[in-house]
Amino acid sequence: MSEVRNDLRNIAIIAHVDHGKTTLVDQLLRQSGIFRENEVVADRVLDSNALERERGITILAKNTSIVYRGVRINIVDTPGHADFGGEVERTLQMVDGVLLLVDAFEGPMPQTRFVLKKALEHNLKAIVVINKVDRQGAKPEAVVDQVLDLFIDLGADESQLDFPVLYTSATLGTATTDLRQPGKDMRPLLDAIVAHIPAPQGDVQAPAQLLVSNLEYSPYLGRMGVGRLVRGTLRVGQEVAVVGLEEAPRRGRIVKLFTYLGLEKEEIEEARVGEIACVAGLPDINLGETITDVATPQPLPAPQIEEPTLEMTFLVNDSPFAGQEGTYVTSRQLRERLYRESEQNPALRILDTDSPDAWLVRARGELQLSVLIETMCREGYELQVSRPKVLFKQRDGELFEPFEELVIEVPDAYIGNVVELCGSRNAEMRDMQALGDGQTRLVFGIPSRGLLGLRTLLLSETRGLGVMHHVLEGYAPKRGEIQSRRRGVLIAWETGEATAYGIEQVEDRGTFFIRPGTRVYGGMIVGEANREEDIPVNVCKKKHMTNMRSSTQDELVHLKSPREMSLDQCLEFIADDELVEATPKSVRMRKKILDHNQRLRELSRQKHQPVTDGQR
Repeated sequence: MSEVRNDLRNIAIIAHVDHGKTTLVDQLLRQSGIFRENEVVADRVLDSNALERERGITILAKNTSIVYRGVRINIVDTPGHADFGGEVERTLQMVDGVLLLVDAFEGPMPQTRFVLKKALEHNLKAIVVINKVDRQGAKPEAVVDQVLDLFIDLGADESQLDFPVLYTSATLGTATTDLRQPGKDMRPLLDAIVAHIPAPQGDVQAPAQLLVSNLEYSPYLGRMGVGRLVRGTLRVGQEVAVVGLEEAPRRGRIVKLFTYLGLEKEEIEEARVGEIACVAGLPDINLGETITDVATPQPLPAPQIEEPTLEMTFLVNDSPFAGQEGTYVTSRQLRERLYRESEQNPALRILDTDSPDAWLVRARGELQLSVLIETMCREGYELQVSRPKVLFKQRDGELFEPFEELVIEVPDAYIGNVVELCGSRNAEMRDMQALGDGQTRLVFGIPSRGLLGLRTLLLSETRGLGVMHHVLEGYAPKRGEIQSRRRGVLIAWETGEATAYGIEQVEDRGTFFIRPGTRVYGGMIVGEANREEDIPVNVCKKKHMTNMRSSTQDELVHLKSPREMSLDQCLEFIADDELVEATPKSVRMRKKILDHNQRLRELSRQKHQPVTDGQR
């Protein structure tokens, strides 16, 4: 018996990074009356993770809901960065439609194409929302034409091309269907959701099926599975089967059921077909598994997650400062934490190596890896990581590598610098668009190898004014070699505390990353050299005391400001023979081989050894 849930709508908000998804959800929650009048609510309230608030991006997909004119609207806020595409691919199976948010000034960007492609593959109804119409230089009519071209380019059918368009300012909390009539609130958008997003439907009498698309954790109830009930009914106390595509069913009992209302979970006794529910009582539940009827345990197909494109080696910290700043430092603790992350995020792959102290972690991009490292450090873990490497594929005896679309926005004065920089990394220019106000958008096709370390060089070439975005396009035959880094590094000669006198003596040899008083060890990278070769320096050198008074004795030492290196910058900066040491308190770069003489012997050996395609 099929039932249409006219009292329910399930939607996901998809967009490119920083086009206003989370701010729009803020306004929908505020105007729906979820919060009390005197309640203090932070901006971007769904970005509850501390790392999300600091970076200003959405990392994890989150569920919320509002009630509008008797209709419960379940909303899923998804990440906009392609590195977290696994979150998008999972959550789209829970909804019947999407709000495609596009900036009225920037127009469709690389990740706009990525998230829309996923929505069209799931045959979801789309509502196009042109956001930031109050922004200076906004051109909403032109952006609508660009969005239509994007739909056509992605192969949308006639029904998908017939999408409604709304114009919003998430900051002001207004929406309108006509630019000539400025909006007053978000009601036109809510009306469009109720009118155009299909109501969920399914067989309420059939055996229950719920695909786990997300996981939550409660200190009282343990791990909980979140997903959409495709058919049937689930009740508190009901015995159910948990089944994967390749595993035997295992039984469990539902302890509690929840739906979402605003920022809170609302406890319910029964969930019916079409609802997005949170199920507690199945402690070993995993992503992609199906909660189903005991008598007829039938699994639903798990979402197809795109393969990783990058690989990084995670190692136990063995530096001279190992164990001094972290709580979890052993190989057992690191291994358990990495495999636990892979259970929660199927876009990650964890592989054991021949060494018990090293693991290969494969992911969609550098950002996903850096977020994992920083999250682990905040939890008290201490580790080392290698330079990211691109994963190649062998097809018919030929080597293929991942290629990406790269979009760079840069002031006109630096166009030549950017074109030369990208050309040196085997990039091909596809388009150049004048944005006005002295800004230009450059579009390139570039191997993923060429992106490693590109952001740091771009900021240097454009004096910090260049902005880049990229998204994976596919695989193509491997191109020529790419030079990873133009200059060598300054390497600390001995263990100790850096002094102003020691840094001043070698300051002309490069740019330093450390300040006086920083603890260093032999083999640690303390700066970037002016030459192509690595230079050992003694930054711990102290001024010798004498009994002779000098006329310059009391002069102050004036040093240049050091270059502050974040974790992301360190991962881009290091070469193949270097590591990043990440702890809860510090981020350091070091040579894999700390001893200077041993490094020279290894370098001499490599010069006389032929290079293979695998090593390249």
